[in-house]
Amino acid sequence: MTNLERDPGVVTGVDAPARSAVEVLTPRDVPLGGVRSMTVRRTLPQRRRSLIGAWCFVDHYGPDDVAATGGMRVPGHPHTGLQTVTWLFEGEVEHRDTVGTVSLIRPGEVNLMTSGHGIAHSEYSTPLTSRLHGAQLWIALPDGRRAGQRDFQHYAAPQVVFGGARLRVFLGELVGESSPIRTWSRVVGAEIALDPDASLDLPVDAGFEHGVLVDTGSVRLDGVAGEAAELLFSAAGTDRLHLQAGSDGARLLLIGGEPFGEEIVMWWNFIGRSHEEIAEHRRAWQARVATFEDGSSGDVDDFGAFPVAWDRVLPAPELPTVRLKPRR
Repeated sequence: MTNLERDPGVVTGVDAPARSAVEVLTPRDVPLGGVRSMTVRRTLPQRRRSLIGAWCFVDHYGPDDVAATGGMRVPGHPHTGLQTVTWLFEGEVEHRDTVGTVSLIRPGEVNLMTSGHGIAHSEYSTPLTSRLHGAQLWIALPDGRRAGQRDFQHYAAPQVVFGGARLRVFLGELVGESSPIRTWSRVVGAEIALDPDASLDLPVDAGFEHGVLVDTGSVRLDGVAGEAAELLFSAAGTDRLHLQAGSDGARLLLIGGEPFGEEIVMWWNFIGRSHEEIAEHRRAWQARVATFEDGSSGDVDDFGAFPVAWDRVLPAPELPTVRLKPRR
């Protein structure tokens, strides 16, 4: 998924230590397109927190009536310096990218795309989809991997039962389950379903920061309450998370990872380390957009070869008038 804001905010820096054991990060609504469009609820990044481990972007959407909103219709757009993670609860989305991938994403399956030095992709809900409901997340690539190869991976995570909860571990390792998906930072990602009033003591890596995105219902994380679409942050240093569902039960996404420890500059769909780097990503993408519009092949090493099925691509917004600087 792309950030479709025409005046995207600048996200910089490394987060300060958490002020309390658990923080509640509330979402803001972002329209994904025009008047007739989906709205996503964005909890990361925000002023209070830019990253959880290497996770740097969390959008939560739906359940949406596709007949009313038109569903997901995101034309070709670029990414640099990151891995995109797509997870669905309902519906079906077709992904196409400049590696040559054509893949359907369905509930219980994860799509992970690695941008390397630059990739572009599109995402459209399929004609069979009547309700769309899911999450899109980004993982910042560490400096040594940002210029690597483009890549795409897909995995159907099996459901397992632990402590009465139902889990699907789609990234990393948790409760003895391991995902084969390759990431370049130590991270974890899992869907967790809890019955009404159920509790779960979840063993986790004490070196990880963790986030719990509440999809449906309500939950308490170590005694701190979170409602649907809120993201609960837990600092590194604990080897167990206590989850307590409300009377309607709860479905959650758990994300986590080692504190990232690198300064980043994130603007629109690009992650870099400096103003100059972001400006160069934008220049290269705009040049690639020009080749699409005039039908020439251009330098396909910049973001790869466009799929023949694409009928349009998204130009980048204008850069802000102020210099983009990492926050120290």
